[in-house]
Amino acid sequence: MSAAALMLFAWVVEASFGWPDWLYRRIRHPVVWVGAVITALDNTLNRPEWAHAMRYVSGALTTLMIVTAATGVAWGLSYLLGHSLAGFALQALIASSLIASRSLSDHIAAVAHPLAGGDMKNARTAVSMIVGRDPDQLDGAGIARASLESLAENASDGVIAPLFWGALFGLPGLAAYKAINTLDSMLGHRDTRYAAFGGFAARLDDAANLIPARLTGLFVAAASLKPTAFTVMARDARRHRSPNAGWPEAAMAGGLGIRLSGPRSYGGETSEEPWLNAGAPDPTGQDMFAGLALYRRAMALSALLLIVLAWCLRP
Repeated sequence: MSAAALMLFAWVVEASFGWPDWLYRRIRHPVVWVGAVITALDNTLNRPEWAHAMRYVSGALTTLMIVTAATGVAWGLSYLLGHSLAGFALQALIASSLIASRSLSDHIAAVAHPLAGGDMKNARTAVSMIVGRDPDQLDGAGIARASLESLAENASDGVIAPLFWGALFGLPGLAAYKAINTLDSMLGHRDTRYAAFGGFAARLDDAANLIPARLTGLFVAAASLKPTAFTVMARDARRHRSPNAGWPEAAMAGGLGIRLSGPRSYGGETSEEPWLNAGAPDPTGQDMFAGLALYRRAMALSALLLIVLAWCLRP
């Protein structure tokens, strides 16, 4: 079967079961394993006494080692499992662990329910699990904005991008992307420790998400059934500080008729960010449920595209 069919079946498994808690308690998760290796190399090779250029090269080598290792392991598994039906099923099971559509929906719903019910304490606790902003500085609108931005961005990073690279290159492509994205999450910061060491990982992640982010924006805009979603995305996406996140976030803002982004607080410092869909009202807890519904429709559109690809590429 084709790589597109593999991704489709993997997604069905992930959407149906996620990564069960009992399995996580026993063997953790592949991303956790990769993260442990990244942490070990970070502690060994990210030397503050080294010059900026040396730290950049060291970080680039770390990134290439991790991506090569993840791709190699995935290729080896694909080769060993072969093309039998059982091998296909096992590859789909492995691939499902590297897709995050169900967990993303669950995390956003965990914020939406207390926020809609006026429970700010639990809403702040839940949102602190998915964003890096100071939760105590967020009012209801700030919690809703942060959550919807996370939903839009991670629809790309956690779902569409893994499926995109998996559909192109099978399990090795999926594993390579997930390694790149994990490296960016752990090393791609702009602070003193990681500006040089994580610079290569951040740029590689930008490149890997260039097409998937724009695809996600198109899926979200199309699923909203609102022409204004395309207008807002085309107008505002490039205003975002990220070269990629602005596309799905602007589409989400236009599709829901709310404003996203704007000033936010990190570590006690305020970052002045431009608004996406400025002039629209702030989101509420109810808008979060609308955002989840829009997310599911957008994912359904992408699943339909995978079905078409799997059918067209069948042996």
